[in-house]
Amino acid sequence: MEKAVGPSSPPASAQLAEVWARIRGRLREEFGEVEYRTWLRQMTLSSLQGEEVVIVLPTRFLRDWVRSHYGDRLQALWRAEYPSVRRIELRVVPEAGRRDAPADPDEPEARPQPNGHAEGRAGSVGPRAAEQRHEPRADGRVDGRADWSAPLDPRFTFDTFVVGKPNEFAHACARRVAERPASPGFNPLFLYGGVGLGKTHLMHAIAWAIRERGAQDGRGSLTVAYMSAEKFMYRFIAALRSQSTMEFKESLRSVDVLLIDDLQFLIGKDNTQEEFFHTFNALVDAGKQIIVSSDKPPADLAGIEDRLRTRLGQGMVADLHATTYELRISILQAKVQQAGVPVPDKVLEFLSHKITSNVRELEGALNRLIAHANLFGRPVTMEGAQEVLHDVLRAHDRRVTIEEIQKRVAEHYNIRLSDMSSPRRARNVARPRQVAMYLAKQLTTRSLPEIGRRFGGRDHTTVMHAVSRVAELMQQDSAFAEDVELLRRMLET
Repeated sequence: MEKAVGPSSPPASAQLAEVWARIRGRLREEFGEVEYRTWLRQMTLSSLQGEEVVIVLPTRFLRDWVRSHYGDRLQALWRAEYPSVRRIELRVVPEAGRRDAPADPDEPEARPQPNGHAEGRAGSVGPRAAEQRHEPRADGRVDGRADWSAPLDPRFTFDTFVVGKPNEFAHACARRVAERPASPGFNPLFLYGGVGLGKTHLMHAIAWAIRERGAQDGRGSLTVAYMSAEKFMYRFIAALRSQSTMEFKESLRSVDVLLIDDLQFLIGKDNTQEEFFHTFNALVDAGKQIIVSSDKPPADLAGIEDRLRTRLGQGMVADLHATTYELRISILQAKVQQAGVPVPDKVLEFLSHKITSNVRELEGALNRLIAHANLFGRPVTMEGAQEVLHDVLRAHDRRVTIEEIQKRVAEHYNIRLSDMSSPRRARNVARPRQVAMYLAKQLTTRSLPEIGRRFGGRDHTTVMHAVSRVAELMQQDSAFAEDVELLRRMLET
């Protein structure tokens, strides 16, 4: 084991380069090759002065990402080498990736290139090393060919995607396309659903799986291009301005798999739609795979040309429904396991009940709790969760009242509003009343006794029974579950 050295005087350049190379080697070893090349390889050591190490990165996005995800580990590694180091300063220097950096251990190419993620350019992660080995890189370039793809997120793989009833069909379709691109009936694959339900995750997962399989099979020339529809539009406009439209067309039409996220952003953009339509046709006619995502199915995309809408719907259309309580719990449990921080089940259940709009908000709330626990060295508790997430919970609680729930449920089941508080026990009245109680428990912060009082002065045990009965029926009857989830979505919008 190498002995840590204290910098009583500034270390020699050669010694500092050796230390930096050692630290980078540890980062690659700990976080893996893909994650290292995507996020960490573009760090350049600027200086070590006393207690402060200065590291520069080419974009603000990359700096913020490294700071939030790797800052603590960077500091620990530097302190192991120089105990007097107290601070790691991350700065943005746009040309940082082009500067000479100390050699990386086992690194064929020691000069990282700038990552264009923040500016919407293709992220050049380890170009020469990948080209020499003919491997697909995180930005999709292979063998040095020009490419307009955006970087992929290494967190979004099939292994990290939690499958449940609301998304199992879309997941199965995505798996099929990843295993056999351009299969009959699955080209194009059109994924649609609300915000934060997993469309982008599945698209990244498909891209990673295809590239990995191509590398394993020795098909290093397999190219996958991913970008949002908005980026497609911006790059098409940029190509027009720079008179490089032919390069743009050739680059996109030479890929094996094209993934376009959030297609709804092309609505009203006639020229961009025209270009996308021709690109779509060229790729499909050449037997290449296209995957598209949107917030609505092709038939409901008003503002999209009929010929494009028809082509989009000719393959496989798969939707991702709003998450169920069980799926939200599973997602949180998976995230807790990855984080390695103990979180009580009652806290996970609390979050799953309170944050129902989308998975991003749910994960964001959990990340906030875990970060708070790590920073202050305190265990995660129910009281702490309510305190740390008070603003998030308040925003969700504002969305609906018990009166609104009663009115919407009564309208949905075609019963009178007064039936919500009446003593009638007929099934056609009792079941909607139980659904309303269940939603009141899920969507408001009212206590069980208070909910019972709003339903004709009923006891809190009646509310408990209604909540458990509706939850049980949702597990047994998928149609009933979809009905309840539809009501939830209607109340939350």
